[in-house]
Formats: sequence, C-alpha cells, structure tokens
Amino acid sequence: MTYTNFTVETDADGIALVTWDMPGKSMNVIDESVIRELDKIVDQIAGDASIKGAVITSGKDSFSGGADLKMLQGQVGAFARDSVKDLEKATQTLFDSTGHLTGLFRKLETSGKPWVAAINGICMGGAFELSLSCHGRVAANSDKVKIALPEVKVGIFPGAGGTQRVPRLADTQSALQFLTSGQTLSAQKAKGINLVHQVAEPGELINAAKQMIKDGLKPVQPWDEKGFKLPGGPVYSAAGANLWPPAIAILRRETYGNYPAAIAILNCVYEGLLVPFDTGLKIERRYFTEIMKSKEAAAMIRSLFVSLQELNKGARRPEGVPETKFKKIGVVGAGFMGAGIAYVTAKAGIPVVLLDREVALAEKGKAHSESIISDAIKKGRAKADDKDKLLSLITPTADYADLRGCDLVIEAVFEDSQVKKATTENTEAVLKSTAVFASNTSTIPITSLAKNSVRPKNFIGIHFFSPVDKMMLVEIILGKKTGDKALAVAIDYVRAIKKTPIVVNDTRGFYVNRCVLRYMSEAYKMLIEGVPAAMIENAAKSAGMPVGPLALTDETAVDLAQKIMHQTVRDLGENAVDPAQMKLIDIMVDKHGRLGRKNSKGFYDYPPKPAKKKLWPGLADLYPQRKPEEIDFEELKKRFLTTIALEASRVMAEGIVTDPREADVGSILAFGFAPYTGGAISYIDFMGTAAFVKQAKALQKKYGADFKAPKLLSEMAGTDDTFYKRFDPYKDSSKQAA
Repeated sequence: MTYTNFTVETDADGIALVTWDMPGKSMNVIDESVIRELDKIVDQIAGDASIKGAVITSGKDSFSGGADLKMLQGQVGAFARDSVKDLEKATQTLFDSTGHLTGLFRKLETSGKPWVAAINGICMGGAFELSLSCHGRVAANSDKVKIALPEVKVGIFPGAGGTQRVPRLADTQSALQFLTSGQTLSAQKAKGINLVHQVAEPGELINAAKQMIKDGLKPVQPWDEKGFKLPGGPVYSAAGANLWPPAIAILRRETYGNYPAAIAILNCVYEGLLVPFDTGLKIERRYFTEIMKSKEAAAMIRSLFVSLQELNKGARRPEGVPETKFKKIGVVGAGFMGAGIAYVTAKAGIPVVLLDREVALAEKGKAHSESIISDAIKKGRAKADDKDKLLSLITPTADYADLRGCDLVIEAVFEDSQVKKATTENTEAVLKSTAVFASNTSTIPITSLAKNSVRPKNFIGIHFFSPVDKMMLVEIILGKKTGDKALAVAIDYVRAIKKTPIVVNDTRGFYVNRCVLRYMSEAYKMLIEGVPAAMIENAAKSAGMPVGPLALTDETAVDLAQKIMHQTVRDLGENAVDPAQMKLIDIMVDKHGRLGRKNSKGFYDYPPKPAKKKLWPGLADLYPQRKPEEIDFEELKKRFLTTIALEASRVMAEGIVTDPREADVGSILAFGFAPYTGGAISYIDFMGTAAFVKQAKALQKKYGADFKAPKLLSEMAGTDDTFYKRFDPYKDSSKQAA
C-alpha cells in the first residue's frame, strides 16, 4: 500500500518503519490527509500478522510541529458561522471534528501491536501527543530535539489526549508545569520526568527504537493495565492536598484568569485523574470543544500563529524583487543598541562591521556580544565553538572605508539630527549604489532623515526594540520616497536574524511608541487622580499586560519620558502634552532625581540584589490618595486596554499601519498587549466595534478627550464593521483602500 505523506517498510525482523515525510513541506504537520493516512497505516499494521510492531519517525530534520492550526482555525470559523443558525448542532459538529485525533491515537495504542516513536528533532503539539500514544519513545541526543505541548500559548490546549497521558506518565506537579506553561524540554529533561523512555545517539535512533520492540515491549499502555497507580499519587491524598490548592493559586497569579485554556488544563487533569482513562478523554474533548468556541482561542490562533507565521514568511515583502543573500552588513554606532544589532546579525551568521568614532568604542561594542554569548554558554544555551564563530564575524573599526561592500548599513547613533546627517553622508560616500541605508531612529521621522541622502529610494527605517537580542519585533519604517528594493532588503534582513517585521508608514513615534506612550500616560493620569500606585500596576497586569506602566517607565528611563514631553511641546506646542503629567515627570526627575532603573530609583526603588524592587513610598505624598474601595478596579483595566486600542485604531485610520495583522502582532511582541485578546485591533474586533465605541464614549465622558474614537471607528460602529473586513490583509492595497 502506498501513501502520500508516509512510507512503510518492514524489515527481516518483522518491524515496520513508518517514515513521515510530507512532500513540499519543510516540516511535517498534522492535517486531514495525515489523519486519514495514519488511520489506514494503523489498520494495516494491526491486520498484518507478519508485523511484530512499528517505529514511527520523520524523514525530515524535525519530527513535526504538530497540528496544522489553520485546520483548527477553519473549525473555529465554521462554528462561528454555523452557530448563528443552530448553536447546538454547531457545537456537536465541533465536538465531533475535534475528536478525530483523540480517536486515532487511542486506536493506535490499543491496536495490539507495540509502537515506538523515534523522535529525531522538533516534536511539538499533536505530534508529541502522537508520540505519547506510542508504547515507547526514544529521542535523539541532539540539540535539534525540542519537545513541547505549546498549545496554551495560542489559546488552546493539548486536546488529543495530552492532558490525560502526561499526568499518567510524569508526576502531577511536573505534568501541570509542562502543560500550563507550554515549556520546551530537551531529550534529557523529557526523559527525566518520564515522558521519554530512552535517549540515543542520532545515528542509532532507529536501531534503538526497533530494539525496544525486539526486547518485548508490551503493546499495552500502563494506564490500561490492572493495578495502575498514578505516578503523582491520587488526587484525594496527602500529596494531592499539598499540590492542588497552590497549583490553582499559582495559575491565578500568573494568568489573572485571562486564559480559559490554562484553566481548562487544570480542570482536565484534576477531573481526568479521578476517572478511568477513556472517561478522561471524553472530559478532555468537552473542555477542548468549549475552548475552541471561545473568542480567546480564535483571536490567539489568528494572531499568534497564522498572522505571525505569515509575517515571518514575508507577507508584506514586495513582489518581483530578488531576495538578498547578505554577504556583509555595517552597523554605525556601537552603543547599547548598535552593539545589540551587531550581535543578532553575527548570530545569524552574517559578517558585520561595527563602526564608532573610536576603535576603543567599537571594541567595547563587540565586548557586548561576548558578554551575551558567554552568558548563554553558562546557561547551557550555547557552546564554546558558537562563541568563537560569532565573535569572528564582528569587525570593530573607526574607518568608514571598512563599510565598502556592505549590502546594508544600519545607523544606530545618538538621536541627534546633525549626528545622523553626518553619519549618512560619510556612509554613502563609500557604499555601492545598490546598497540600502537604514536608520534605527525611534523618534525622528524617516522622511526628514532621508533628506540627508543622495538616494532616498534606498533609505529606510529599521527600528529595533531594547534589548535587541531578546525583543522579537522590528518596525520597518517607510519614508515618502522609500522604494520597493529598500523595503524588500529590510524585510529580508529582519527575517535573516529571525525576528518579525511589521511595515509602518512614517509618523512621529511610528506605531509601537505611540501606543506605549498612551499606556504610560494613562498611568500618570491615574496617579494624579490619587489612585494608589500599587493599584495602577496591579490593574495593568490583571488586564493582561506583562509589565505595569510605572515599571515600564522606569525601564525606559523617567528622564527619557521627560525629554520626549519637552521635545513634543517644542515641536507641536504646549497643548500637545498634558501639563499636569509634565509637572509629575518634572517633579520626579528635577526635584527627586528619580531617573528610573538606571540610577536605581524611579517610580520604584531598586535595592541591591537579591532584594526585589518596591514601589517608591514617596509616590503617595505627591497627590491626595483615594481609598482603594472607592475605586472601580475593573474600570482601571478597561482604561488601559481601551486607550491603547484607540491609539491602534487611530494609526490604522491614518494609514500609518495598513495591515491589521501587523497592528495585532506588533502590539503583542513589542510591549505585550494582553495576548489573550489577539492584539490591540483584535481587542476591538472581537468585542465588536459598536460595543467598543460605546465603552470608549463612557470613558471619554469621565476621563476626557483621550478616549475619543476616531471618525473611522465611529463610522465602522454604525454597521459593526471590523478592521479585518475593512482592511482585509488578503486583498491587494487598492481593494483595501476602497
């Protein structure tokens, strides 16, 4: 029998080797065709008396990334469409469709033949659930092996038996941590908690897997044998009493109840361990169906999987421009940002020239890369050879002539127009005509900087976020004269360093900083109103933000916020900044010398480690304090999310961001906008534009014009239109404009 996605070969010992190798794909995924074929293969092996057992492996470098989430997105979309007509029928259809994998994996493990998964590389999601249904698991002793059930990160959970098999193999505490965090395990760590039976050298992986069958591997799972005992002990036991109350409390502390899938995991494990395995699978399916019906799942699958994947593949890249294979890149300015850019470039295997006004400064910038890679080696995330290779790719210099031959040069000098002008002129004097020049400015419009260039078509903004090595988003800023070639090169570069690009038209603050400044501004307003600082920070985190706005101000520097305010007044007039907020920041900086984390005192105090930061008690003395019980905590949360989402809608209305995917993904990756919402634009769309504008108007009545919806949003609210319909990212730009 022949298959499209698999080959089946039986050796002289009667062991079938099932090799998963989907044609035309770089990684195997579980889609409907894979499910159909694997079902037939299970029947084939079970029905052939000459076959003693089967080993399943991959013909690619990785095992599999799991289920095709576009398939799940289709199921979610079908439910949303059909539920309008018949909710009960649509729910039953969703329940049935989500059970296909559950039934297939149960069929495999009860087929009467032993199965072994030979895990040669990345094995995640549904692929690891497939491996868990096998009676044996062997993983290669390789850095390529990454084992995870990461579904919770995209709003769902392992719904093909993962919540039932993992806690029957690992102790309950380890199982819960693995399932609710979506953490990635190495082969050794997976073996350490009993999710993998054996670790073998890559060249011996298949032999080791076959040997398990030769050695008499039982074709029965532990939980199907009489007398099976849970490795973590029963739920109703002393161990259970010590585990479950804190587990629930910890999840609440980490998620604030914003992630239904994480709560469902706890429910599935708790309830599933009280009943027989097959009943546990039914419980899991019911919870999975409910989660698939949630707006959080729809939003997170769309933004954090589908849209993120599309942007990473270059969805906004102009057609017809040849892809750039970078041979040499220049970075001018070896300060913290420039040094970080040099590091990520060298890490991608691209030679980089790091230039500053003195060689000593450039050498210091290179030392930053040495520090990062040395720290990674200490933590076991890199090897000594990696360090030597990376550092050999960075050439520190003070001579602009060394930039000759660069395909791209990124300027990361001080935020001073004159300094940037001189840098542009000196660089272009030695660059080849086809090379692209990019500025990493975070405040100065690209169009104005491009006036310093003799070839503005090849001038573009590439805005990194700090710290460069950790932040995954990059804003690509288009000046008025920026050409397709420059945009394509910029996107190619961002993809080469394995970060996510979003394309933004030129404006003050671009996209991300405009939203972030609104977030901080709302916190300043609350402080002035007398809302206790702790309540402000807790409300933001409870709303889903990873860092409170006051802590974020400290990280970026309070005196930087002061400089931005004063510069805005100089550029746009006194009405451009709330004078009460400026007074607050001036008091913090000028009167109290509180500059932020950099001088260990800002909105927080930063004592020497290991002591933790604490809010500065003096904040309570700046304004009369309101009693917490008199403050609407839920309204504080709404204010934070609404003010950011409104700014995102303004950016879309102004044509600064034209693709809602970029607005959503950008808001999550850059400053962590409540991921469970799917991003700042999805927050509006899934609430409904009419409901959102109603909420904004109520806040505007109480807190002022900052909550006024833009004209476009008010128009959309009239028909309850959505941004993903109005600015359909899958249509061309001319249709979008219409």
